[in-house]
Amino acid sequence: MLIAFLIMLREGIEAALIVGIVAGFLKQSGHHHLMNKVWLGVISAALLCVGIGLAIHRLTGEIPQKEQEFVVGAIGLVAVGMLTYMVLWMQKAARSMKQHLQDSVQAALNQGGSGWALVLMAFLAVAREGLESVFFLIAVFGQSSDHKMPLGAVAGLATAVIIGVLLYQGGIRLNLGKFFRWTGVFLIFVAAGLLSGAFRALHEAGVWNIGPTVIADFSHILHDDSPLGVVLGGFFGYTAHPTVSDAAWYFVYLIPVLFWFLRGSRAASSSR
Repeated sequence: MLIAFLIMLREGIEAALIVGIVAGFLKQSGHHHLMNKVWLGVISAALLCVGIGLAIHRLTGEIPQKEQEFVVGAIGLVAVGMLTYMVLWMQKAARSMKQHLQDSVQAALNQGGSGWALVLMAFLAVAREGLESVFFLIAVFGQSSDHKMPLGAVAGLATAVIIGVLLYQGGIRLNLGKFFRWTGVFLIFVAAGLLSGAFRALHEAGVWNIGPTVIADFSHILHDDSPLGVVLGGFFGYTAHPTVSDAAWYFVYLIPVLFWFLRGSRAASSSR
């Protein structure tokens, strides 16, 4: 539940920041009446993401088990790719996001067309965050037996909306640099577990057959089905019977990506 909460909180805040910056600029420039166009783009993107998520969930529930494992593995790989891009992109983009968005809004206003360019801009911004969330959550749901995951996702999104409104109104001050830095580190560990789990699913589908040797048995210490095992499985892809493939993919991803992210964070901090 917590991992779904955190991913939707982070994704929701990113989307809320984009919409909030656009809304603030429209208000300051005397074009607040065009906000209905922005909301049209936001709602359209949200409905599209929900529809895609439900379609994928329904599809994976109707195909045979072996093919289902292949779909779970493929979605996991897509989720890892999108998650990695999101974390590393946000690290660089956060510093210049406000100015970039304001320039984009001004360009959209200059094009005329009764603000329909704003619809497209808001739609693409929210759709990007929403699709990242859809693929990530489906991948996590497929590797965890926690039935409270959807509740956590809804709670995270609701919290992000509240924070976004308060940020827009000036009610709270959030250190976005630290927020994205610490959640970024956490999500890199999650992505590492998701990657090893994706190849585990591909092995079950008969697609990946390298490194199947079990290197340890932790079931007498922490079983997969125990409460803590379920939590660690959902967060970091824990399994009581890790294979060579599991360990290799976990650390092959974790070490370079975490190093790259932390180095970029230090560079961003020193440049301020």
